[in-house]
Amino acid sequence: MSTSKVVIVTGASQGIGAATVQAFLARGHRVVANARSIAASDHPNLATVAGDIGDAQTAKRIAETALERFGRIDTLVNNAGIFIAKPFTQYTSDEYEAINGVNLDGFFHITQRAIAAMEQQGSGHVVTITTSLVDHANSNVPSVLASLTKGGLNAATKSLAIEYAKAGIRVNAVSPGIIKSPMHAPQTHETLASLHPVGRMGEMSDIVDAILYLDAASFVTGEILHVDGGQSAGH
Repeated sequence: MSTSKVVIVTGASQGIGAATVQAFLARGHRVVANARSIAASDHPNLATVAGDIGDAQTAKRIAETALERFGRIDTLVNNAGIFIAKPFTQYTSDEYEAINGVNLDGFFHITQRAIAAMEQQGSGHVVTITTSLVDHANSNVPSVLASLTKGGLNAATKSLAIEYAKAGIRVNAVSPGIIKSPMHAPQTHETLASLHPVGRMGEMSDIVDAILYLDAASFVTGEILHVDGGQSAGH
């Protein structure tokens, strides 16, 4: 267990988050998994914390669970996010607040607590899932609130990487294209595949592999790693 890390994963009940949890567990790491609705686990290396990541008290419970059960926090995967694609003038105030609540408040509260613990250890890694739409706007997928929030997280990633570099804490992001996950109905896959220069959607394993790479890449910090089938390079 000397090489086993303690990893927090948000948005962990399905899709990329659930796949990330399983990947870290398969490598012998210990995981604290969070989602609004997530079942309790009897796995010795897995603790689950149900709750809204946008709520500061949820973040508090996640961090406390990691420290009390496993003794430290080595990696935080900020995966939780809300994505709503619609014309800018049609967003409602409720949608705006919900997206900001998860994408920004959720990032702020748990990252602040995780970095505080990492500072005490003198090491740690934060990786955040953003979106290639920040760099590659597409009129077929109008999504300004994703760009507003996830673009801010890309900028925060670089800022935190510099702020905490000498503290031994790395901060990176994975910027996906459109991934074949429960978010997208199968009948939409052909159209969504065509939005990528490589002609296919990404697999959840593509994003998990990127997270695992960044977690092991000790000389990489402040990186926005595009895993997007060429979208960020343009058409």
